[in-house]
Amino acid sequence: MSDIHFLSDLAGKASSRMVLLVMDGLGGLPHPETGMTELETARTPNLDALAAESACGLIHAIGPGITPGSGPAHMALFGYHPVRFEVGRGVLSALGVGMDLGPDDLAARVNFCTVEDGVITDRRAGRISTETNARLCDKLASIDIEGIKAEIRPEKEHRAALVFNAPGLSDRVTDTDPQKTGLAPLRCEPLPDGGEAAERTAALVNAYLDRAAEVLADEHPANMILTRGFAKLPHIPKMTELYGLRAGAIATYPMYQAVAKLVGMEVLETGPSFKDQVDALERNWGDFDYFFIHYKYTDSRGEDGDFAAKVSCIEEVDAELPRILELDPDVLVVTGDHSTPAMLKGHSWHPSPLLLRSRRERRDGVRSFGETSCLSGCLGIFSAVDLLPLMLANAGRLEKFGA
Repeated sequence: MSDIHFLSDLAGKASSRMVLLVMDGLGGLPHPETGMTELETARTPNLDALAAESACGLIHAIGPGITPGSGPAHMALFGYHPVRFEVGRGVLSALGVGMDLGPDDLAARVNFCTVEDGVITDRRAGRISTETNARLCDKLASIDIEGIKAEIRPEKEHRAALVFNAPGLSDRVTDTDPQKTGLAPLRCEPLPDGGEAAERTAALVNAYLDRAAEVLADEHPANMILTRGFAKLPHIPKMTELYGLRAGAIATYPMYQAVAKLVGMEVLETGPSFKDQVDALERNWGDFDYFFIHYKYTDSRGEDGDFAAKVSCIEEVDAELPRILELDPDVLVVTGDHSTPAMLKGHSWHPSPLLLRSRRERRDGVRSFGETSCLSGCLGIFSAVDLLPLMLANAGRLEKFGA
């Protein structure tokens, strides 16, 4: 039921500190041979011990049966209703790589991909290196389309951000990424409610993509680009203004840095490993009230369909958990933004396991951290948008409602 303005009116001051640790794509599905998910398979003595002294449950990012993208899932975790505060993936990608967006800009998320005989064989072009990505973006910078300016910048691995600049561009156009292999790249089409502006925008996008195919024709495996999440910059109220929080984000991937910036967090410097991220948490511990730590690789290995590698990623996080506990946060939440079962090789609608440790919270009978065990936790199954009120309440930062 979270409403940011209602919640803002109840927000109070306290000296407490909160940590939200998001293991991207944490939730999974049982392996057919063992009947256990990746999280249940992983050796996680620290997470299990933490679950035993926490309140546990499961969260839906959007709602039952809805498979969320990473952007809306994180908006929900930060207390913003993901439908009311819809942020296009393109905006997050562009902000994440430091592109400034104005009213005439239209942003899109890009995947370099492999196309053979007109059909997509790999949507991620074998996860090319970021260095290769940068070289290809330099090649694409030569594209000149009359009536529009285009800028493409590398994000990470196969991902990039593309921004078109021209008066009157519309975000009411379709993606060109079919989200599956074995299909041809789609043409960008105007949506029915987009009018002439959408028709013009789609034509310009298609002209750019046709030129991109020509420029990349001799490259392999990244010989084409797919676009999705066309969007313009929305207005989002900041967490600092709403709740008086000094919030810091420790994320290695640009898109998650972007969504953190969008809600008013300061992005903190960190290295690539989870150990580096915990180092950053320790360095900045006295400077912020709220920390968001984002660990990406559980999601990446799930998308690769690599069950064992996802298990190893979970164990990597578990090994560093005692260092976070030594800081003794007043509220610590560990969860996922969505599920990415290796069995499905993609995001899914299944709720994510969650634990919340606080001196003010009840305990339950959960003794291990996993999808099945959390189902019996005292928090039950709830919406991710209601997580922030729980964190604020447990941090002593919410006043009573009413007399």
